[in-house]
Amino acid sequence: MKKISIYTDGSSLGNPGPGGYCAILEYETNGKLHKKTVSGGEAHTTNNRMELKAAIEGLKALKNGCIVDIITDSKYVADAINGWLAGWIKKNFKDVKNTDLWAEYMEAAKPHKVRGVWVRGHNGHPQNEECDQVAKSEAEKF
Repeated sequence: MKKISIYTDGSSLGNPGPGGYCAILEYETNGKLHKKTVSGGEAHTTNNRMELKAAIEGLKALKNGCIVDIITDSKYVADAINGWLAGWIKKNFKDVKNTDLWAEYMEAAKPHKVRGVWVRGHNGHPQNEECDQVAKSEAEKF
């Protein structure tokens, strides 16, 4: 399986309010770095929804099953991927927010081996900073 890094960020102006997301997919073959950016937004949403939407759309952009690191500044997304999700499934998502998106995430993640990696936001991480700028730009379109 190919190893890929998906850097993600989400933004909501007002929270709730207009929102945007960005996912940067990076992988290497034969010493060459390949990069693809996926982004979008919604007129009325929350920051957590956009953080999660970035991960979903990044996974949907993959054509084959991969080993995936989702690198995010969202503890919500990273912690859910790495542990909370299993418990949520066991309790049938009782009292869990954004169940529609978590269902979409689980479907998108099926062919992959996914791990969440948390990075501190606004801390000079190049891909995180780029995702942040794109996500905000998408939110500003509404």
